Amino acid sequence: MIALPEESQNQDGSGRYRPLRDYALIGNGRTAALVARDGSIDWCCWPYFDSPAVFCRILDVAKGGSFQIAPVGSFGTSRSYLGRTNVLRTIFKTATGVVQLTDLMPVAKEREHLRPPDQLLRLIEGLIGHVEVEVRFHPTFDYARAKTTVEILPRRVLAHAGSQHLILAAPANFRPSSQGATGRLHVRAGDRLWITVTDQPDSEKVQVPESLECDSLLSDTLRYWEAWSARCTYRGPYADAVCRSALVLKLLTFKPTGALIAAPTTSLPEEIGGVRNWDYRFTWLRDSALILSALQGLGYHDEANEFWEWLQSLCIGCCGELQIMYTIHGHPELPEQSLDHLEGYRGSRPVRLGNAAAKQTQLDIYGEVLDAAAVCYYAMRRPFGAGMIQFLQYLADQAAARWREPDYGIWEVRGGPKPFLYSKLLCWVALDRAIRLATDAGVPGNLHHWRRTRDEIREAILTEGYDEALGAFVQAFGERTLDASVLSLPLVGFLPATDPRVQSTLDRIQERLTSNDLVYRYLTDDGLPGGEGAFAFCSFRMVQNFALAGRIDEARTLFERVVSYANDLGLLSEEIDPVRGELLGNYPQGFSHLTLIGAALSIAEAEARGPERQMRTRDEREKRMESSAHRARTCTRHLHISPLRKSPKRS
Repeated sequence: MIALPEESQNQDGSGRYRPLRDYALIGNGRTAALVARDGSIDWCCWPYFDSPAVFCRILDVAKGGSFQIAPVGSFGTSRSYLGRTNVLRTIFKTATGVVQLTDLMPVAKEREHLRPPDQLLRLIEGLIGHVEVEVRFHPTFDYARAKTTVEILPRRVLAHAGSQHLILAAPANFRPSSQGATGRLHVRAGDRLWITVTDQPDSEKVQVPESLECDSLLSDTLRYWEAWSARCTYRGPYADAVCRSALVLKLLTFKPTGALIAAPTTSLPEEIGGVRNWDYRFTWLRDSALILSALQGLGYHDEANEFWEWLQSLCIGCCGELQIMYTIHGHPELPEQSLDHLEGYRGSRPVRLGNAAAKQTQLDIYGEVLDAAAVCYYAMRRPFGAGMIQFLQYLADQAAARWREPDYGIWEVRGGPKPFLYSKLLCWVALDRAIRLATDAGVPGNLHHWRRTRDEIREAILTEGYDEALGAFVQAFGERTLDASVLSLPLVGFLPATDPRVQSTLDRIQERLTSNDLVYRYLTDDGLPGGEGAFAFCSFRMVQNFALAGRIDEARTLFERVVSYANDLGLLSEEIDPVRGELLGNYPQGFSHLTLIGAALSIAEAEARGPERQMRTRDEREKRMESSAHRARTCTRHLHISPLRKSPKRS
């Protein structure tokens, strides 16, 4: 008998859905799939990230399709990526033997117009004894809206709905089942059996996979990821977590254009049973600009260059009507609709397609794009074309003209526009970067007006955005609400992290926006019912603030705390339940992984500055805390804190 490990195939407490941490991500630069610990692919859009899903069990266990390869009966599992690659290996242990499953999407070398059909490859290998393995193939096209027909052929299964089709090929005989087709393989030690899924248009050409061809694709894919990982120049603390996050960001990059999606999923809830369920399979300019900076910091200049080329063509072509997000192909239309036939992950409705926030006014994008332009220019010294120079000038002029306007802010609230501080800050960034690029890169403009407006914005943030009684920068002008977005103040160069106002703001956020050390975005009404988890993005931003201020012990402690919530493969979702440790929101999320990289880089830079600087900031912090405590005692009776949407639980 073989002892089974503790990690078994049992599902989460609901008995129907697996926790998000049970999923791994594989992909090929055009689409991606979520693979559960039990060998089930429960989410995959085909052939692109934003195409209709062909497997969507994660959004409805009864109606959504899946593709599972797993032993019959009870088994235990362990898994890992193969080194620094995005090739997944899962080991199944049963009472009679051990088998391993290798999952990958081959990365094509060819140009887009010459690429072969997309493929999903799965390799079953017998390691010990013998194991009966079942293959369950159940595609449900168009998010389970289309009527799917399954045809059983010799060692093949053809599934189609209208013009969409998938072909499964495996060395097994299949039979129809109530949910597609099922076949069994008797795997003995030493066996190597390939199973493939493709969208090859000619089903007659799809045969039982040839081992030599599949082995070659596996070797090529491993070499691709290993070579890509080897280009990472980072050698500081937490290098493994940084590399894994970089690999996640690469999986979120749409290879044909260089566009970056926020996450490969839609409608994974920010609160179980809640309505905060959004489609993240699009390219946010904000997210992409930050990801670009993160990859630049690791030495990935090619990826930054590809995204910059995409951004230039997008910006020049949009004729000034810049949106906050686009499809991966650069289209502006993302109409939001609900899939009412799906129950949503663990009953969290609605399931949404598209994103209405695309039409929101968010003034921070002027700063995001200009900052990305500055990062690319100073890192690569690439001259701007005439069209891009004109567009960058337009962005700076827009920031100067509109910075006082209310907008919907970085968090895309649906409760109406406000004078958000973060938006004002990024308008300041837009002008600051434009002024620098005017001198260094020849971007023309009214420099006198830009400088005067930049100084005006700075003065407004320092006077209207900082509340002396609260001792913190606030969410919006004229309010006394805390918001973790203000953690960006020192990161964009507006104030040093050691500034007493920044440090006091950190204290207030720690006191009022954290639970188990994890940071919430804000805790006020935003126009939507229900609550949400703590944001990994905000928690890593806090780490960066600690590191920049020389509070390295605190930075390390918080970094390790946040990373401990990642799953066994190092993947993070958008949010975390600080009490239960559950991952929430779309998964894995680029925002979370890019700030993990930024936090690690900040810690490494802080440590390089040496212990003398750390000692000075520790002494400054103790004096500041004494002053802050005195101010809090004298001002508390005058404070009015807005009612909380959902108070954080503390343990």
